[in-house]
Amino acid sequence: MRYLISIFLISSLVMAQDSFSFKNIPPSPDIYLGGNIISKSIQGLGFRYYWATEGLRSEDLSYRPSEGANSLNETLEHLYGLCEVINNSALNIASKRPLKHIPQDFNILRQETLKLIESASKLFEDKNQKELQKLRVIFDRGGKYTEFPIWNLINGPLADAIYHTGQVVSFRRTSGNPISKGVNVFLGKKQ
Repeated sequence: MRYLISIFLISSLVMAQDSFSFKNIPPSPDIYLGGNIISKSIQGLGFRYYWATEGLRSEDLSYRPSEGANSLNETLEHLYGLCEVINNSALNIASKRPLKHIPQDFNILRQETLKLIESASKLFEDKNQKELQKLRVIFDRGGKYTEFPIWNLINGPLADAIYHTGQVVSFRRTSGNPISKGVNVFLGKKQ
């Protein structure tokens, strides 16, 4: 029994080391493949999202800039959906719309969004041109499927997710809780 527990603990530690939290952007690959460039862009999203959502308070989550605008929490829910599309595109599977299962607890929503970002980043790593050409952005709207080339992922969900992460930064600053000092998006680390 101790042997099994030891194996479990060791494998858990190895898995945890293989995972990254996005506190920093992971080191860059040596090869400029299309998949690596998409992966690096997704890691940039992960870094921004990590710091944009780190330390949010309930008053931040409920903040909305105007009566008709989405709240910060509603923006995070939209980001979750965008990250699901990014990850599903890396898996070449359909994203069902409308979304049915969005985590309601902020901590779980944040954790699940970061997991989607990490998964997508890893799935795109080292993909070459032929592999990328086979991938599609696929939507399933009640059994009606639409497909788009992976190019649409870059200017669609990925760019949109980065854009909305910037909104989170702005909203939290306005609600009196700016992101931590020293977050450097150019270097991909907190100084």
